[in-house]
Amino acid sequence: MTTAVLGGGLSGLSAGYYLLRRFGKPLTIYEAAPRVGGWVRSEFRKDRGFIFESGPRTIRPVGVPGANTLELVEELQLDIKPITRSHVAARNRMLYAKGQLCMLPNSPKGLFGVMPPFTKPLYKALLRDLVTQSTPAKLEDESIYSFAERRFGKEIADYAISPMICGICAGDAREISVRFLMEGLFEKEQKYGGVLKGSLIARFKGKVDEGKEGLFAQGQPKLYSQAVQEKWAMYGLTGGLEILPRTMRKYLGERDVNVQLSNECKNLTFGNSGVRMTVKDADVPVDHIVCSLPAHKLAPLVKVQHPSLSAQLLDIPYVDVVVVNMQFQGQLLKQDGFGLLVPPVEKLPILGVIFDSCCFDMGGNTVLTVMMGGHWFDKWFGDRPSQKQILDLATHHVQEILGIRDDPKFSRVHTLHKCIPQYTVGHKRRVDNIRKYLKTYKLPLSLCGAAYDGVGINDVILSARRQVEALQLA
Repeated sequence: MTTAVLGGGLSGLSAGYYLLRRFGKPLTIYEAAPRVGGWVRSEFRKDRGFIFESGPRTIRPVGVPGANTLELVEELQLDIKPITRSHVAARNRMLYAKGQLCMLPNSPKGLFGVMPPFTKPLYKALLRDLVTQSTPAKLEDESIYSFAERRFGKEIADYAISPMICGICAGDAREISVRFLMEGLFEKEQKYGGVLKGSLIARFKGKVDEGKEGLFAQGQPKLYSQAVQEKWAMYGLTGGLEILPRTMRKYLGERDVNVQLSNECKNLTFGNSGVRMTVKDADVPVDHIVCSLPAHKLAPLVKVQHPSLSAQLLDIPYVDVVVVNMQFQGQLLKQDGFGLLVPPVEKLPILGVIFDSCCFDMGGNTVLTVMMGGHWFDKWFGDRPSQKQILDLATHHVQEILGIRDDPKFSRVHTLHKCIPQYTVGHKRRVDNIRKYLKTYKLPLSLCGAAYDGVGINDVILSARRQVEALQLA
């Protein structure tokens, strides 16, 4: 039985890892780019003692997805840099709103005072949830903004939920599905009539972390137990997060998994005996494909034989994001923390700023990552400004928001085209229909990755594992 994986990002490499573990060889991973890792990219400036990350930089060790990633990290023997819950980067998260930097509450006490940009104590929003009835008819889905406004009020929707969605998927909370991205909260309202009420009932019942038992037959990973015991909020990897895909490629290569770079699949043809992939004008027959490509890249590969499936895949929209990495000499931040988010109601071109040098040691430098664009990319960058214009724009807003007078000594500008899928209202049904189509037509194709199962590192790795474990290869 021959299996191929399309895509050498984290989800594709993870699919290769779990396929090897479950079925052994033969196995080939095809990646169109000349490198593995997808959007995970680290630039380590050894001479200057800092790292630029143009993609994610930290991983959360939470729940089944977090434990699963830690099991993988443990197997690969990677060096971890934990950030505990007491660390300033875990405690301090900020908003830039109404012309000022606002600290978000980091303890229950913070619910009772009036903290900008909010005009009343946050406990009142919780009371609103307690007295607000759930919708009369059972909703299949709605936008996160609509859900938050209905349950907690417009101020929470504008200044808490909307910027959070910018941070998660660079998206507009008025379009993003609450059922997909915050399914737990949505189900609590639908089942118990309120979010807070549902949370209290679930805690009272002592609901366990579902799925952990079946996933870890040998007991939960040691690193996960350590993370729980030491109260990690998040962690990074020594040398930057790109160490993870690089090490995975090395691990797979040492076990005779063929990772082919600069090999783009141009077409898929399904037949009774499997599937033929067109790679570099050659037909490669395999029995099954695990595809981790973005939905919009898979769509043209199946369009000739399965136009309906192609159309469904194209119904998943993607956004472009601009990432600007900056290094300043010395420690210039007046307030330490993980970083800040900018609510869309502020109508600024930046989504947020991550304080990298607060999270990890950066050799005495101030290192920041500015994120821009996303859902609003065309509004701010539709005329395709130069890298210098983008850098100047990012520098201007960083200086204004953070009170930094210096210009960056070193910088990088990355425009990441169609990098984050948007989980618009109805996304769960959309994904279910796509997978139902594969099952109905008995296509030897499994789909994993951010488009289908969540945008985070933990999500895409667990997505690969679950798709592989669902396979019944002869």
